[in-house]
Formats: sequence, C-alpha cells, structure tokens
Amino acid sequence: MDFNSPISEIPRIGPVYQKRLKKLGINTVRDLLYHFPHRYEDYSHITPIAEAAAGQNVCLQGKLIEIENIRTFKKRMFITRAIISDKTGSLKITWFRQPYLTKTLKKEDNVCLVGRIVNTKGETYLANPSYEKLPPGDLETLKIDLIHTGRLVPIYPETARLSSRWLRYIVKNLLINLLDKVPETIPAKILEENQLLPTKKALWQIHFPTSLNLAEQAEKRFSFEELFHISLLVLRERLRLNREKSIPIPMSLKVIQDFVHSLPFKLTDSQRKCAWRILKDLEKPRPMNRLLQGDVGSGKTVVAMMATLNTIKAGYQVAFMAPTEILAKQHFQQFEKLLHDFKLDIGLLTGKEDLFYSKKLRSQTIEVSRKKLLQKANANEISILIGTHALIQKEVVFGNLGLVILDEQHRFGVEQRARLCRNSKRKTGKKLIPHLLSMTATPIPRTLALTIYGDLDLSLIDEMPKGRKKIITEIVPPDDRQKVYHFIRQEVKKGRKIFVICPRIEPGKKDNGTLTILKNNNVLNEENKLDITPEDILPWSEAKAVKEEYEKLTKDVFPDLKVGMLHGKMGTQEKEKIMQDFRGKKIDILVSTSVVEVGIDVPNATVMMIEGAERFGLAQLHQLRGRVGRAKYQSYCFLLTESSSQKTQRRLKALLTCENGFKLAEKDLEFRGPGDFFGQRQWGIPDLTMASLKDISMVEKVRQIAADLLEEDPELKNYPLLKQRIEIFRETIHLE
Repeated sequence: MDFNSPISEIPRIGPVYQKRLKKLGINTVRDLLYHFPHRYEDYSHITPIAEAAAGQNVCLQGKLIEIENIRTFKKRMFITRAIISDKTGSLKITWFRQPYLTKTLKKEDNVCLVGRIVNTKGETYLANPSYEKLPPGDLETLKIDLIHTGRLVPIYPETARLSSRWLRYIVKNLLINLLDKVPETIPAKILEENQLLPTKKALWQIHFPTSLNLAEQAEKRFSFEELFHISLLVLRERLRLNREKSIPIPMSLKVIQDFVHSLPFKLTDSQRKCAWRILKDLEKPRPMNRLLQGDVGSGKTVVAMMATLNTIKAGYQVAFMAPTEILAKQHFQQFEKLLHDFKLDIGLLTGKEDLFYSKKLRSQTIEVSRKKLLQKANANEISILIGTHALIQKEVVFGNLGLVILDEQHRFGVEQRARLCRNSKRKTGKKLIPHLLSMTATPIPRTLALTIYGDLDLSLIDEMPKGRKKIITEIVPPDDRQKVYHFIRQEVKKGRKIFVICPRIEPGKKDNGTLTILKNNNVLNEENKLDITPEDILPWSEAKAVKEEYEKLTKDVFPDLKVGMLHGKMGTQEKEKIMQDFRGKKIDILVSTSVVEVGIDVPNATVMMIEGAERFGLAQLHQLRGRVGRAKYQSYCFLLTESSSQKTQRRLKALLTCENGFKLAEKDLEFRGPGDFFGQRQWGIPDLTMASLKDISMVEKVRQIAADLLEEDPELKNYPLLKQRIEIFRETIHLE
C-alpha cells in the first residue's frame, strides 16, 4: 500500500465504510490523509477532579473504581454508571443507552474522559463523556499519545455513520505506517524561502497538532501547496496552448461593419473593444483561449456573433455549445434572426430536437433527421452548429471547424475543445486546434481569475446597452407579501410578465428543524444549486416549493390570472412550450426554480419575485434579477425572506446598493467563500484552498512562484514528483 492506493487496501475499511468514505469524495489513501479537520476541540488541559464544577466542559484522567449497567423501570432504558478517581477526589459518570461500554471499559482501567459536568436533583456527575482507555500504571509517569482526548482533538467533516472518532483512529494508523512514504512535491528552495513545513511534519500536525500554532502552520503549508498546484496546472496549460498551431482567420472589416449596421440597436463601446480583441486573436496562428465576461444583459452574444460571422466568411465552421436545451434553442433563434441577411446555414442539435435553417430553403427552418444534420456538418454544409453536450458525441464530425464558443461553461473548455478537435475532419491533415471563446455572466473576482482561470485571456463587457432602466430592488418582510401581490396584479394589467422563483420543486416532509447539509455545511436545493450556509435560516422542509406555490397562486391569490409552472424535472418539449406560452399571451405569471437564471430572455418581464431569497447566493440572485429589465419598461426585483438575522439582512442589502455584478461577486466571495461561488460545490479543491482564495496577496505570490519555476524548467524535468502530482491533479480536479 502506498500514498495513491485505493481505500479498499487500507486495513479495517470494508465495503460499507468504503461507500461512506466515497460520499465524502475519498477514494485513495491520499484523499483520506488530505481530508483535513475543519476545527479542533481543545482538551489538552487535564482538570483535577476536585476542581471540576457543574456547567464546565472538562477533560479528566483517572482510574475507574466502579462501572455497571442499570435498566430503568419506567423508560426501560439502559444507563451505564461508573466512578472515576484521581489523587484529588472521585466523580460519578453516567452514559445513556450505551450498555456495550461495560464490555470495553472495566473496573481498574485507566481512562481519559471528556464531557460536561451536570447537576440534576442534587447529584453531580459527568454526562455522556467521550472516552479513551489508557495503559495500566502510574498516570503521572506514563507517556501517553492520546487520540480522542487530552489534546487538541481534530473534528472532521462527516457523513452519516462516519464519525470523527472513527476517522481519527484510521488516520492515526495510516500516518504511523505511511508517513515515511509520503512524497514531498514542493521544491526544498520554495519551502525554505516561504517558511513552509515539510509535508510529513505538516500532515501530522494538521491531524494531531501539538499546538494551535503548528496547526496553523500546517494549514498554511497545504493552502500554499494546492494553490501552487492549481497555478502550475493552468500556467502549463497556457504554455502548451501557446505552442499549438491554429488557423489564422483574417479580419473581414467589411463583413463586420455590415453586420453592425444591420443591428436594430447600437453597440456599446465596451462591446466594440471586446469584439476587436477577439477578432485580433483570431488572426494569430496559435489558438485563442479567451473568456468573455459580461453582466447579465450586457450583450455578450452579439460579440460572439461577430466572431462567428468573421470565421464563417473565412470559410470555416463554428460550434456553439450552450448548457441547456432551452438556451440552445434560444441562441438558434437569435442567430437566425440577427444573421438573416448574411444567408448562412445554421443547425440545432440538442438530443431532443434537430433543426436546420438554410439560405437554400428561402431562409426557412425545418426539422431534419439527426443523420442528415450530421452529414451536413461533416460535409461543411453547415456554417454554425448550435447545441448542448450533444455536440461532443463521437458521431458529430466537423468538416472544417475554426471556432468553438461555450456559453456559461467556460471551465469545460479544454476537454470539450479537445473532443471537438478529435471530431473535426481536417482535409489538410494538419493538427490544427480551433479557437475557443467562452462566455459567462458570472463575474469573476481577481483571485479566481488568477488561479482557476489563469490559462484564459479575459475580456470584460463592463457597460450595459443604452436605454436600460435600473431595476428597483427591495427586501420584502413577511408582513408586506400582500402589497407585492397587489403590485403584481397591477403590472399584469399593463401587459407585463412576472417571474416567481422558489428554492425547491416539491414541498418537503416536516423534519423537526433539520436541514439537508452537505460536507461544508451548505444547503443543497433540488436544482443541485449550493446555497448559503444554514445559519439563521428556516428548516429546509419549510422552504418555498414551486409546485406548492403554483397551487396557492392559482387557487387563492391570482385565480383570475394565467399562472404557469417550470422546473428542471420537466421534459425539454414541455419546458419549451411553457416558455413559448410565457413569452406569448397564455401565461402571465411563471412560478419556477432557478432553472431560469441563465440566458432566458423575456423582454416583457418586469417583476422578479424571489421566495426564500436568503437561500441563494448574491451572484445567483443577481443573475435572476437580470431576467427582468431587458426592455424599455421599469422593472422590479422583490426579495422575500422569512429570516430576520442581521447576517442575512446585511448580505441581501448588498443587492440594493450595488447593481454591478463584479462588485457583488467580491461581496459574495467575502460572505460565502469561493467554494459556493458558482453554485455547485464540485471542483475537488480542499476547503483550506478555498478559504485562501480570499487572500489576493497570497494568490499573487503563489502564482508568481509557479511562473518563476516554469520559466526555469517548463517541463518540470528536475521535479519528477511534482510533475507526477500535477498530472494526477489534472485528472482529479474539476474546475467547472
């Protein structure tokens, strides 16, 4: 067994515990040793029994002079009673419903106990303490290496039936047996210059620290290590791409000018600047790798159209991938509308629907078979193929792919572009890589831009189209709900559309105040979005549900209006029909989950009402708010919350004072941390690293150290262990 062995090879971890560990993302020995404590309980001070007083949490050491099980008559419950004694006195101990303890602990055993002293009906005792058996002998002379008591005790992120006590036991044995085999991946010079603990000492101290200071030093080392690995990974990717060859696509100024003049609106200066940078990138013989950031409604798609049109007029194809079928269809319709005058062949491939828009068919859209659509893509008879993940299936082969555009899935870029490249049939036989343009409406703070997105060139559309009115945003307490309903009714009378957003789909069972909690104490809603930490918010069972809210609004609140419902569990055709009805005249009010947050465009929508707003992050709330205010009408966003906590109110008030998504992103990072920043926690980056991403000076420092090392040794030939670790890291980390 070594550092990279599967957990199945670890002694005393059978199939049941393997399954539980995998729920925490632990698959290898390394994963387990890098499953760090999220806090420590300080039980390092041993209290003499004579000084232990009711109401105190104490750590006691002594000898058991009595232990027995008693069964109560009324409740038929087992109680284990014992007495512990040291040189200063004796104290009673009581364990409830743990009769097995008498098989583990015996009279005359030396023990260390941690628990709370209570006084009930005049009797003082230690209640339900954690315990650890000590070797026989004189406690004052024994040198004891404790695990669960009598020290700084690590408390780990847990899952059902997998306790910190069990994890401590397994990790301790692993450290004893494997610590000498743990590789050091950070060069000695970097360790010394940055005063970092070596990995062996750091691993021991982060799990079983001898002091809080050493625990903090260990955290610093591992934060540095993971940031260092991420920086090396993305910087090496940038170097690799710089060595690749791509198709130089010359800028056709006339085509671009004709397109701009054909638009029914005027481009912003920011759109023009971003388009110019992208078009200049396309002229280079190396692949573009650019991320286009822009606030909701800032006009990113039009900039992408300019790059698309330029690529097509040079004789190459464009693949445009969107995250959902609804959004892919919407893009298809936008391209069809705005590029109508340029007589292009456009295809839509979603897995559920295949469409073809052709200049030869007098600019009509027809439904075609998938086989025929794929044949046209292969034969270079389709200029733009728009779709979902269906675009990266093996059977999709492009005749002459020049540009890949990814909407709201930028971190998939490297792998998906690689698949599209493999599926691109090059008539020249040259290994040329298509250019990549990613787009996101999620503003990226500087620390994330330097680390997670360090291999991408960034362009920012930082102004909104002229004529857009500021969206009026208000926090609505429970008492004012009826006022919002009255306001909604008035807007509908004007012919406007209303969004009502709920955190979950189905109403939940009552759960006695418990929350659905993930590893990092985050709440998961039914669209798999990771929400704010559960402090000060209502139980998850009480969160507003789409189906329940739809029934209430239909029957009790707006029986005379047309109310529709939309959520992620619906089929594609059903969702699309609902959106068509909402854009038309068949639905006035749409009750939905956050499935509408990305890209849905309903110009006539003027009210965004968000139930349980405290359960969403600021970036997500801002995206939802961006679904209204997309035309000339004054629009409104109402944040309804049942929470009265100061933390929640302070967080939501940031939306009132700040309409710039990039400033809100920084605040979201400050309030919640980057682990939750993009909604779903699946990057595979440890919590320590996530916390360190808030520290811009550390991020910049580590990135520079990584850059200096790669300048000295681009292939990491002098650091084989580090190179090996980066390759493994590339396979396991998920930078979505």
